[in-house]
Amino acid sequence: MDSSPNTSPAAGPATPGRIVLAATPIGNVGDASARLVELLGTADIVAAEDTRRLHRLVQSLGVTVAGRIISYHEHNEATRTAELLDQVRTGSTLVMVTDAGMPSVSDPGFRLVEGAVAAGLTVTAVPGPSAVLTALALSGLPTDRFCFEGFLPRKAGERAGRLADLAGERRTMVFFEAPHRLEVMLRALRERFGPERPVAVCRELTKTYEEVIRGSLDELLHWAENNEVRGEIAVVLGGAPEQAAGTPEDHVAAVNELVAQGIRLKEAVAAVAEDVRVSKRELYSAVLAAR
Repeated sequence: MDSSPNTSPAAGPATPGRIVLAATPIGNVGDASARLVELLGTADIVAAEDTRRLHRLVQSLGVTVAGRIISYHEHNEATRTAELLDQVRTGSTLVMVTDAGMPSVSDPGFRLVEGAVAAGLTVTAVPGPSAVLTALALSGLPTDRFCFEGFLPRKAGERAGRLADLAGERRTMVFFEAPHRLEVMLRALRERFGPERPVAVCRELTKTYEEVIRGSLDELLHWAENNEVRGEIAVVLGGAPEQAAGTPEDHVAAVNELVAQGIRLKEAVAAVAEDVRVSKRELYSAVLAAR
């Protein structure tokens, strides 16, 4: 007869769960992957940028979310991240979804990934629709080398500074923009990069009224000025062409133009020097000598 005490072995530490960044359709619900559908129905927690949009999505997909739904957006991610990481530490599978596309790409999610990496927790992804890659592929511009710049600053001075930093960028650039600010953006691009730089405006990608308008900055600015632009917008801009460097003195006017826009002298010199491939030191000296 066993006379040992009637005790249970102590429970060991919980096995950590995982975080899954799940891409959602950018327009056409038919682009939802089978893995996304499965995860939404089985995850312990679904963190959503907009819970109302999540409910519309799962209704369209015919999915019942079994886990807990938590709102997670730019206004609460700083305070809610720790709570979500604690849930993952105790074994929960957490799925992160945003309104469209891949979380953390101009959307909430970066803080969650950053915290998970620091804590040694597992992070994986269910890939899927991407407005960045879709716009790039449809633009007709070079795709072998590109960079994503997200939204430009709204304030004119900050926007000019960002564009000055991109003056010498030779890769194709992808931006996001709100429809009511598109005209202002295209005008700023034309002023910085010239009227002939190739560009594509991609509107309502994968949706019923998808439209891609291609041409020069001058042509697309004229189009934006004369049309009521609606919907989600991605702008794809061709990179800087190869240029002959010339002498530092040839580029003093370009530096002064940036300074007149509010850019600090050293930053203006650096941007122009990179753009035209001349020595920053020699260009700086040429600017001072011309004053």
